Amino acid sequence: MKSIRKQSTYFLLFFGLIFTQALFSCDKNSSNQPSWEEPDVDITSTSDAAIVAQGWVLQTGYGTLPAYIRVYKSPSTLQSKNVIAYIAVADMGKAAFNVIGNASGYNTPAQFYATRSASIIMNGGYFWEGNSLSMLCRNGQVLCPNNQIEYRSDATVLYYPTRGAFGLMTDGTYQVNWIYTNDNITYAYPAPAPNQSGNTPLQMPSASFPEGAKVWSAKTAIGAGPVLIKDGKSINSYVAELFDDESGVQPGINAPRTAIGITKSNKMIFFVCEGRNMTTGVPGLTLADETAVLLDLGCVEALNLDGGGSSCMLINGKETIKPSDGKERSVVTGVSLN
Repeated sequence: MKSIRKQSTYFLLFFGLIFTQALFSCDKNSSNQPSWEEPDVDITSTSDAAIVAQGWVLQTGYGTLPAYIRVYKSPSTLQSKNVIAYIAVADMGKAAFNVIGNASGYNTPAQFYATRSASIIMNGGYFWEGNSLSMLCRNGQVLCPNNQIEYRSDATVLYYPTRGAFGLMTDGTYQVNWIYTNDNITYAYPAPAPNQSGNTPLQMPSASFPEGAKVWSAKTAIGAGPVLIKDGKSINSYVAELFDDESGVQPGINAPRTAIGITKSNKMIFFVCEGRNMTTGVPGLTLADETAVLLDLGCVEALNLDGGGSSCMLINGKETIKPSDGKERSVVTGVSLN
């Protein structure tokens, strides 16, 4: 649902270009603000034109970024809710996507930035007591699998969830897959194993269950979940991935959210939104809201990452949203663009 008035695309693009040039001129002459040194940024490209037409505003106050990475702030409302959200949009023909962190150990996003200085850094997968609960794959090596077990009913019932991972595959494509690691082999499935809290647990996923298993082959990947978009279609798999309310993800609750996606034109999108009224009247988004926004932005594959107090995006080391803990939370993994 679009929450801004529809105007002609031509007018919006013309105004956006003039406004961007004006901001550049002001920044260049100001000694108090970092300069945006890419005055020839092309926001008329097909994917960015659609973003601008929805009311997202190009940001120019975060210092120098490569011409192939742009940052936008959302319009004041999305999905009929007051919102503060940011996206980083990167041309993956030129940009580098990386996962940061290890299987264990805490860092704030600012601490990650201090050691990596990436243009964009965002929080990544789930964790508990300093240990990652989500897939972390770097240089083709699985450093940590997705969480292999999930308890329900006061820790008396054990399930084996197939959960999502987003990554750069060995064939050069970016994909979201439901995966499970069994005997040190990670398999990808065309659909998640049909788990549901309260039902009889299913067998452990393997090469033969669920149907359609293939050996998952990624160069770089981050896990979390649930899957939001697959093959250009909205996916509602949070029940099967066991991200019901007991998981803490709270899919139907307004909250800060973080997500990662890829468009048909090979533009990667990092998404983060504020919530929990850190700014008065800004409650956050549900998973369904988040999915709708990412679809509107052109994502054909997208994965929900850890949200709530973990949600944070840094641009050249500077915060965008207000973290709902009141400060950056120490997390275990993250993702970056350079």
